[in-house]
Amino acid sequence: MSKMQISRKKSLTANVGVFGVGHHVYWPQFDGLLDDLKKKLKIFEDKVGKNGVKVIDFGIVDNAQSAYEIVPKLKAADLDLIFIDMVTYATSATIGVIFKEINVPMVMVALQPLKAMNYEKASTYVQLCNDDFCSVPEFTGVAIRMGRRAPEVIIGTLEKDPVVDAEVKEWCGIAHAIHDLKRARIGHMGHVLEAMLDMHTDPTSLTSAFGCHVVQAEPDDIMKHYRNVDMKLVEKKRKEILGFFDTPEPVSDPLTSKLTDEDLVTAAKVAVSLDKFIEEKKLDGLAYYYEAEPESEMRKVVTSLIVGNSLLTSAGFPMCGEFDIKTCIAMMIMDRLEIGGSFAEFHPVDFERDSVLVGHDGPHHLNIADGKPVLRSLKKYHGKPGKGASVEFSIKAGPITMLSIGVKADGKFKFIIAEGESMKGPTPPTGNTNTHGRFKPDIRTFLKKWVAEGPTHHFALGIGRRSATLKKIADVLGIESVIVSQ
Repeated sequence: MSKMQISRKKSLTANVGVFGVGHHVYWPQFDGLLDDLKKKLKIFEDKVGKNGVKVIDFGIVDNAQSAYEIVPKLKAADLDLIFIDMVTYATSATIGVIFKEINVPMVMVALQPLKAMNYEKASTYVQLCNDDFCSVPEFTGVAIRMGRRAPEVIIGTLEKDPVVDAEVKEWCGIAHAIHDLKRARIGHMGHVLEAMLDMHTDPTSLTSAFGCHVVQAEPDDIMKHYRNVDMKLVEKKRKEILGFFDTPEPVSDPLTSKLTDEDLVTAAKVAVSLDKFIEEKKLDGLAYYYEAEPESEMRKVVTSLIVGNSLLTSAGFPMCGEFDIKTCIAMMIMDRLEIGGSFAEFHPVDFERDSVLVGHDGPHHLNIADGKPVLRSLKKYHGKPGKGASVEFSIKAGPITMLSIGVKADGKFKFIIAEGESMKGPTPPTGNTNTHGRFKPDIRTFLKKWVAEGPTHHFALGIGRRSATLKKIADVLGIESVIVSQ
């Protein structure tokens, strides 16, 4: 049976501003030029709009006065990204005050209508229609002179250019991530798992770096829904779980057994209660850890979140165990780039295959599983209190990307990024996710280089090769980053 896909709780979106730049002196000199440049701008706007974003058109800025006039409009639009369409040459007076006043990621696009001019029939008019790159150095130089990072530049042709289309799509994906990060309400429930010093995170620093708000929640906020749960919703959730997961017989681990009816019903009840909790708190993600009193009803609830968490994570609502809110952010970023984002860490090294097992207990992004995921009942969660249903699967074979968000001595965040390969191979049937990860140049060297960069011991795991995109997100957020696999 093919694996089902879990749909998003919320559609991806972002507010993307687009304006063109030109030189007002040209308009009386060349009849029709301004109209032709406006047509170029419209073609580009349509290209952007195909990538699941809301496009706001700010027209063409062609002198210092119009630049000053557009600033309050840009500020009022609540933008996540701005494309500056270099439709022809423009003096840097058209951008100076915008660079100074607008703190939004910007990308310049220099997209010529022609792949090459017909030089024998060329004219100044045709040159100006294709002069998209001419003022790019002037603009980047002014940006740097004003103390800001030079905007990224997309260079190519206006139409039928797959490289351009891919770069525009990438930046719209980045806009999706930025949009949700700066508006997110991330729940923080419980406490750090005792003695995990790398898990401590200052909520204010998260708001400063990413814009999100951290909502301090209590386990009782879930418990009140659990005690009054609608059993019709529980039965619906139970069927959903059984339709999505396999429930095989145990293999070699004595801690595992075939999923019991008791564990299934508990997982379903907690999943329904969790849905009600996040709806009440208006949350967009949750990092949690709580132990509760042994044999108490509360312990049963807080240690039975795994199944519901995995369903939510796969629906674009990142859930992180062990109170790791930094990795919750990393998982959200990966999800908004549509590459998954599972909660992961390193497990034993396989020196025969030159790989390392990559996985974790707890929540995972089921949409990047290789085949149908599995549920097993565990008699105990190793290293933690509790028992119950647990999720097991491997990541799809092929390229993978990892993102760990570490904290430096000065308290600032750092993106530690790497790319590798997920390989098909045997994994331990322990009720936890595991995938064979292979990294260049070899597993020993890679792991030494990875730990030297100061990651937390967790990371978000996604599919595809997206390290360059993650670095761009770090750059626009002003966060240090390193790509370990390069």
